Formats: sequence, structure tokens, C-alpha cells
Amino acid sequence: MSRSTLFAAGCLAAIALAGCQPASEGAATPASSADPAAASSTGAAQGVQVSDAWIRETPPNAAVAGGYLTLRSDAGDRLVAVETSASASVEIHEMSHAGGVMRMRELADGVELPAGTDVSLRPGGNHLMFIGPVEPVRAGQTIEATLRFQNAPEQTVQFEVRPLAGDAPAAGGHSGH
Repeated sequence: MSRSTLFAAGCLAAIALAGCQPASEGAATPASSADPAAASSTGAAQGVQVSDAWIRETPPNAAVAGGYLTLRSDAGDRLVAVETSASASVEIHEMSHAGGVMRMRELADGVELPAGTDVSLRPGGNHLMFIGPVEPVRAGQTIEATLRFQNAPEQTVQFEVRPLAGDAPAAGGHSGH
């Protein structure tokens, strides 16, 4: 393998992992999802409430962007797919630690939403991976995406793009990758 190929592969891996990094300590905390105005601004379908939907700003020419949100289902359900015109595809990913190594994999069957429980997709944990953004993802933008559930009706959500560092919520105990 040539040096330029190895360099390009290393850069791509670093960008992919940057979208999964937990926020820095002392980062600003978002408004509470208990605020009805905040919940209604991000969307609600019959039985599934969505709050705090955001995407981390990406470096120039990034191949991926990390997306995060909190879901609460009145009845048991499952988030099975996410679609947007802002990227080539969106995958639902799981992060896990095994033998001191952080591993990421796609959840082909989606994420389970137990009845009455908040399920948070956040940095350092389960998250959405926006693959192949059609244009750079910049702080201050909003990106529209459609969430598809196993039982509940699909729901269109606006994801707020937050700065790459400093303003994202902390990952709650994750010390990094």
C-alpha cells in the first residue's frame, strides 16, 4: 500500500471516530427535554416523542457526521431507519467496549424503544451515523431527517447542528475512545 493510500485511510478513520467522540467536560447542557416547547419543536408522533435532536459539526470534507437524539415511546417500539436528503445514507450504530477497545457496528434491526423509557442516542454510545454528507455540516444549520419506526408513524425531525467542540452535551460517564 502506498503512503498516500495509508494516509488517506488514516484520515478517514480519524474523521469517522471524531463524530463519535463524547463532548468535552464542562460543555453546555441543552434545555431539558421536559420543556413542552422544546419537545414540540423537535417532533412527536403518536406514541413516540423526540427531543434534543442534534448533529455535531464536521471538519471540512468529512465522510460522516454523528447524529444524536432522545426517544420516548408510550408503547414498546423500535427505531428501524432514518432517511435524509442531506447524506447518502444514515445508519443506526452501537458503540461498545470489549477488552479495552471501542467497537462500533451498525444495528441492522434498529434500536429498541421500551415503553415509557427514555432512549438516548449520544456521543460515545448508540448514535446515528450520517454517511456521505452532500455538503459540509456547519454549526447553526438544521438538517431534516425522517425517522421510521416499527409501529408508530414515521416522523420528520429537525436536527440542530452544534459546534464541533465545546457546546455539545457531555456523554455522561464516557471518558472517550
